[in-house]
Amino acid sequence: MSSVLIDFVYNPCMCNDSKHLLDAEEVEVVHPVDRERGITLEDFKLIKMHMASYIMRLAQHVKVRQRVGATAITYMRRTYTSKSMTEYEPRLVAPTCLYLASKAEESTFQARLLAFYIRKLYTDDKYRYEIKDILEMEMKILEALNYYLVVFHPYRSLTQLLQDAGMGDRELTQFTWGLVNDTYKMDLILIHPPHLIALACIYITSVHKEKDTVAWLEELRVDMNVVKNISMEILDFYDSLKTNVEEKINLALMKLPIKQG
Repeated sequence: MSSVLIDFVYNPCMCNDSKHLLDAEEVEVVHPVDRERGITLEDFKLIKMHMASYIMRLAQHVKVRQRVGATAITYMRRTYTSKSMTEYEPRLVAPTCLYLASKAEESTFQARLLAFYIRKLYTDDKYRYEIKDILEMEMKILEALNYYLVVFHPYRSLTQLLQDAGMGDRELTQFTWGLVNDTYKMDLILIHPPHLIALACIYITSVHKEKDTVAWLEELRVDMNVVKNISMEILDFYDSLKTNVEEKINLALMKLPIKQG
């Protein structure tokens, strides 16, 4: 067993931030103000998924590490556990969270670069915000987050865990990494310890690619029921994408307030 794996087994705190995790019932709640606008729980999830994709798209253009985008998505999702989309416009919250995450992850860029790419990527006026809007929203998001900016990600030990599981080749690593990326389109990062999300993705890969990891997972002494439940949530999410998601997202976005000014 590698030293990283030993740390993982005997010191789960290195991969965990359990006191800041929430129950699914706390995350999957539509704010009363949003409910009044007709925003359903499905709309709520679709809008957050769309904004997660928007953040990653912006992150690629401003050329920051993938981790910065993942941290930004986590900030966005944390914000909406207490704030409404009516008052915290998602199309402004998304780029602002990326700007804030770039500072927290020491991968900073100028706000005007972000404003430039927003204008370049979207002709729709609903997405077009200026530097002053981003800076004002940044303070509101900091307050919504209670100034807590630490995020632990499944990426942290994924490569080493794959190697320990005998799944360290390029194809399996890329497949599993892609699964982890897709978990940010869901609320899993707010609900489950990141190391269990990583293990769920490894478990899916092992089943899909017919790799036997049973003994290895038993050696970790983790609750396999939890790992399998997370795996099922991920697979259910993929099933949900088989419907006309883009149309549903557009209908959900139409329920947001019309941009003023």
